[in-house]
Amino acid sequence: MSTVIRPELSEKNKYWLEKHRYYELKHFCLQYPYWRKCYTVLSGCSRKPELYLKVRKSSISDPTAMIAEERAYYSARMNIVERTAAKTDCELGDYILRAVTEGLSYETVKLRLEIPCCRDTYYELYRRFFWLLDKERG
Repeated sequence: MSTVIRPELSEKNKYWLEKHRYYELKHFCLQYPYWRKCYTVLSGCSRKPELYLKVRKSSISDPTAMIAEERAYYSARMNIVERTAAKTDCELGDYILRAVTEGLSYETVKLRLEIPCCRDTYYELYRRFFWLLDKERG
């Protein structure tokens, strides 16, 4: 997978992350569409929600409780990404959320979504997002 942003910044940069940590967080965010799909499928409207259940050790034999547990699992991950995007910038958080969860570059966000900021501001917020996400995920 290629990236638009350089994975390594100077350690003097206030939003510096180790290269592999950045990739870990980036791949975490790219799972967001899958989480949303699973969360929706497990809403009770699907005929085969068991296809989206994670196979985890659980003492719960109640299918309804297992689905509720899975929905909570996906919801928690989506909320981390959404909350971090909102913390990144109150005005541009939605643009950042779309960019990090869909793997969009500045050029794509500018053309498709008409983001109201320059490239430097966008990448500053992009780096801030991953720095905040690093703090959030610990």
